[in-house]
Amino acid sequence: MKMKRILLAALVLMLMAGDLWALEVKGVPIDPAVTLQGQTLELNGVGTRKKFFMAIYVGSLYTAKKVSSGEEAAMDAGGKLIRMNFLYDKLDRQKIVESFAEGLAANSPDLQGSEDVTRFLSWFSKDFVRGDVVDLELDGDGTVSARHNGALLGRLKSPALARGVLLIYLGKKPADDDLKSGMLGQD
Repeated sequence: MKMKRILLAALVLMLMAGDLWALEVKGVPIDPAVTLQGQTLELNGVGTRKKFFMAIYVGSLYTAKKVSSGEEAAMDAGGKLIRMNFLYDKLDRQKIVESFAEGLAANSPDLQGSEDVTRFLSWFSKDFVRGDVVDLELDGDGTVSARHNGALLGRLKSPALARGVLLIYLGKKPADDDLKSGMLGQD
């Protein structure tokens, strides 16, 4: 009987310790790994996108192998997932489209006005609100998919667009320098 109590106490402590090690950023639980197209991607890093001192979303980067620079991430042929957990009350659809377009223009000017960019931007037809989860999936073959709260918004095979989307966050002119550092595991 005493041995059962000791084992039960040890089990309870182990379960509690597991919860202590769970990653949470700004109240958002962060998965240590995700599965994309049958491939397990590990959390590379996480940060917060801020604008005028307001937290807009928690951004997580998942990769097939650890990367420490935007160039390294862009050159890596493995799948990637950019997850945005929205904290801001409401982000207007037009602001979303403008932000993506600005990020693409700043880091991939050769894509500006392309049919692929136009299609990508057309996927975002709804506002984002607090609690929404937006996933940008970048498959190893160059397929870009976007999901809003799990619902597929669109899918397009375009290696150039996949690279461009990644560079919005990790390029030389990222949307947010602190977010880039966090996603690259440098914070």
